[in-house]
Amino acid sequence: MATEQIPTEAGAGVDRKTALSSSLRHRILTMQIAPGSVLDEIALSEEFGLSRPPVREAMRQLAGEGFIELEANRPARVTSMSYQSLRDFFLVAPLIYAATTRLAAETATKADIAGLREIQASFRQSVEGDDIDGRVFYNDQFHLRIGEVANNPYLLPSLRRLLIDHARIGKIFYRPANAQMQDNLEEACRQHDDIIDAIAHHDADRAEALVRAHLDLSRKNMAMYAAPEGMQVAIGV
Repeated sequence: MATEQIPTEAGAGVDRKTALSSSLRHRILTMQIAPGSVLDEIALSEEFGLSRPPVREAMRQLAGEGFIELEANRPARVTSMSYQSLRDFFLVAPLIYAATTRLAAETATKADIAGLREIQASFRQSVEGDDIDGRVFYNDQFHLRIGEVANNPYLLPSLRRLLIDHARIGKIFYRPANAQMQDNLEEACRQHDDIIDAIAHHDADRAEALVRAHLDLSRKNMAMYAAPEGMQVAIGV
């Protein structure tokens, strides 16, 4: 398992509650905590050196972002996934990703492009190093940063929620031993580079077409796992 990218202890200007929130986001995105899992407040309090109230406050924040489900008189749970959630994701994701990427292409600054290239470098390094958790995490950060550059208060909350399931879908359907999957990951790297280039040149049409192709690649990866090619059996005469 890859080393967690987010610090779990206070320090370097990161307070304990912020460290808790960041670590839980990372663990949920990379499926270190499975969908539907109960979150143990006592264990988290002990791990991060916090009392129960700030732990509950952090969970309420994460629930608002879509990472956690809270119900009265029940323990907090990681947001579940189902066939319906997968279907809803692939129905809606092209609309949200296209809109945020188009807006980013219209408004991006040189500093924004530099930030995207930095995240992309980490994503590529994770792919080349077969770091599955890093790949999932930095792909999430790449698309989230595009949404932040787009800076639309209506679209960003929807994008954040989509990205949670995008990350978990990527973790579920990744098969490292599959040569076709590795080819697809390399294609995803190239698509990221092309998306950055389109945004840098303020080419909204090209940026939208590229991000739609990027989502199509995710859908193909899922289909490849759910409906694999049949086994070839040699039959003697």
